[in-house]
Amino acid sequence: MEHRHLGRTGLRVSRLGLGTLTWGRDTGERDAADQLKAFWEAGGTLVDTADVYADGGAEYLLGRLTEELVPRSELVIATKAGSVPDPDRRFDTSRGYLLAALDASLQRLGTDYVDLWQVHAYDQRTPLEETLNALDIAVSSGRARYVGVSNFSGWQLAKAAAWQLSGSGSGRTPLASTQMEYSLLQRGVEREVLPAAIDLGVGLLPSSPLGRGVLTGKYRGGATPADSRGGSADMSAFVAPYLDETAGLIVDALAIAADGLAVSPLQVALAWVRDRPGVTAPILGARNAAQLAAALSVEGLTLPEEIYLALDDVSAPLHRYPDHDWTTL
Repeated sequence: MEHRHLGRTGLRVSRLGLGTLTWGRDTGERDAADQLKAFWEAGGTLVDTADVYADGGAEYLLGRLTEELVPRSELVIATKAGSVPDPDRRFDTSRGYLLAALDASLQRLGTDYVDLWQVHAYDQRTPLEETLNALDIAVSSGRARYVGVSNFSGWQLAKAAAWQLSGSGSGRTPLASTQMEYSLLQRGVEREVLPAAIDLGVGLLPSSPLGRGVLTGKYRGGATPADSRGGSADMSAFVAPYLDETAGLIVDALAIAADGLAVSPLQVALAWVRDRPGVTAPILGARNAAQLAAALSVEGLTLPEEIYLALDDVSAPLHRYPDHDWTTL
């Protein structure tokens, strides 16, 4: 698998990442082990998790597997902190909370450091400078090698990245990455987030690159497989926004392109987002090793220019003033 630099840093990661959202909950230890082994053997290095996935179970499981199955030194482990199980306050990015959460993550992961530590979301109740100071402390103390953010809007990312760059000579650590949902069905990041990331040297790690599973084509014609996320009581609401008429037209175009290339819709959708400007590595979420293998098979696929442009056109978001390209409207 090819590797890319994460943003404007020296850290190189595989151009596909392995996500662990369902580990320790829907994905048991055996399936997780099979996924990690297959990913590593394919040349993958970037494994993404978070302290709230399965209430810490995903980190714990990943820590066990890195002891028993894959050498820690051959993985780039990324985790997140800042989400809290409190209905009155979804996020807490205060310095005290974040650093305590990092220590707990390291204990569950069974490691002295994480390669990439990410703030899970923007917290309006905490001064941004305090949040970013926690990232600086994590790096200076050796508990994190690189830092990033997740689910920051365009202005939030620009403010955070510019603040870190302005003090990079005085102990502030530049942001390496931002993780955001991005796919043929969700291109909102192209309005503000992606232009800011490219300009400021921040690598984009797309989550849900297959449109929450809809871009595999499994829901075409109104079908909802019983073993799919859309057929799950826990995840059906997560998939529902991408089952509308507009999404259906995009999926139909994707299927036509896939038929013409004699590959699967999954491969075409993943190749499209993987090779977008500013993207470092889409994060793959698979239920089992067979699903992961299907996604990893995209490594040898580069879309022909005409297919790439056609998909770009059919899925293009509507830009209105004052989006970054407003002068073309």
